[in-house]
Amino acid sequence: MNPPPDGHHRRPPPTADAAAAPGRLTRTLLRGTGGRPGVLVELIFLLLWFLLFTRFDAVVGRDLAAADAHALALQSAEHALHLDVERGANGWLAGHPVLAHLAVYLYRLYYAVVAGTLLWVFVRHAEVYRKVRRTMVAMTALVLPVYWAVPMSPPRFALPGAVDIVAGYDILGQAGRESWTSPSHYTAMPSMHVGWALWCAYAAWTALRGTHPRLAPLSWSFPLLMTAVVLTTGNHYVLDVAGSVTLLAVSIAAAALWGRLAGARQPDRT
Repeated sequence: MNPPPDGHHRRPPPTADAAAAPGRLTRTLLRGTGGRPGVLVELIFLLLWFLLFTRFDAVVGRDLAAADAHALALQSAEHALHLDVERGANGWLAGHPVLAHLAVYLYRLYYAVVAGTLLWVFVRHAEVYRKVRRTMVAMTALVLPVYWAVPMSPPRFALPGAVDIVAGYDILGQAGRESWTSPSHYTAMPSMHVGWALWCAYAAWTALRGTHPRLAPLSWSFPLLMTAVVLTTGNHYVLDVAGSVTLLAVSIAAAALWGRLAGARQPDRT
């Protein structure tokens, strides 16, 4: 057989894998594969949801007189229950500048752990992703009515003599310090710093308990550490933390109901 003219070689026909690649990309971005939702659809949904949450969060807890009254009532309840440890814990941290710096870093940067946990579960543990994401969405939906009904001043404002650790060591600079010391709304009950840390622990525990049962319980050390941070920095009360635990429990139940309803109506969709 004579070679093609001008030294050109015929291109081999495209393989089946190459022809199917655009379809796989479309499924990955829009419909999802391997039990995961579509990447693009999921990203848009989460961005819009958290934008909506932040907008609503900014308009609740604005009754500052009620926030102070609720803080006094909560302090009385904690005193009766011998749980009023915030002042002593805050004073202890104020006397340890190095630990105070570390506490502020964790308090300000915890959201990176939340985002990293969500991404890790999406990529590595698709079988539980929808379950833990539903729990996250349920938490944001359920906490807003509580913030609206029970505005709460944090200990750094409501406890006489409390030291505002975050303001003193804020890593966000002067602008962050000014907005921090002059808030427009008070939403200390429940603590979402602890709430999100609990969600991270729940997500990791759910993903690992089947394959790494000894490693999975270690995830709960994160909310324990965050609890110590919010109490010692003067940002939350012990009962705020109890509220966070309750919020997670109710959110898990709501997510389970959501999953059953979604499974009954559209087995392959959220």
